Amino acid sequence: MVCCLIDKDDRSADKSRCASCSLVELCLPSALAEEDLLMLDEAISKRKIMQKADEIFHQGNESRCIYAVRSGAVRTYTTAKNGDEQTLGFHLPGDLLGLDCLDNKIHSCSGVALTTSTICQIPIKDLHVLCIKMPGLQRQLLRVLGDEISKDYTMLLMLARCNADQKLAIFFSNLSSRFGQRGFSTCEFELMMSRSDIANYLGLADETISRLIARFKDKKLIQVQRKNIKIIDEVRMIQIAEGECTLDQI
Repeated sequence: MVCCLIDKDDRSADKSRCASCSLVELCLPSALAEEDLLMLDEAISKRKIMQKADEIFHQGNESRCIYAVRSGAVRTYTTAKNGDEQTLGFHLPGDLLGLDCLDNKIHSCSGVALTTSTICQIPIKDLHVLCIKMPGLQRQLLRVLGDEISKDYTMLLMLARCNADQKLAIFFSNLSSRFGQRGFSTCEFELMMSRSDIANYLGLADETISRLIARFKDKKLIQVQRKNIKIIDEVRMIQIAEGECTLDQI
């Protein structure tokens, strides 16, 4: 079954609170007391519905909030002075965004909705107070920041050392794992991002991504129907991602 990454709770205003959100364990520290969740609900200034291509925050702008993806998907990217864009990541429900501005309150990247998305906004001025009152929230933010640094190191290693086959296999394997964490299928999902976005993220040409997807399909690693991807051979996919074999050896 193909997932659409829409939290069913969003369909009812009465169920929009943190305590009823199905992503609470991903977004927030586990075992928060009910009064802590109520305090967090009061701090969340808005839960905004963003349409595809709507900008959530912009590089260079002052920020007053951090953001949590409740449903949908978001792409973050930087823009060079000559206008060239570099995709930094694709963010799914439960992910926190805008943490880059916690130091100087200026965004170092931009965020745009890849599909209709619900975004929770937490004012930074309230976040500092909440971290004092809720030590678990502070630990969660530190964990998220640590994960982001780890992802950056992994990304740098992939761009420097991995061949094109490995890069795409790593991309599919990581998406599979992240969907699984959210309770969705690990082997069948929709690519909300364009092939051009994927190519930019992996440091490859657009035509290379199209060629690789066709080769993965020919090797019976995946099935493709428009933007729907079904991983047929997860074992081989992981082996390619880890450099244990290549497409030519299948």
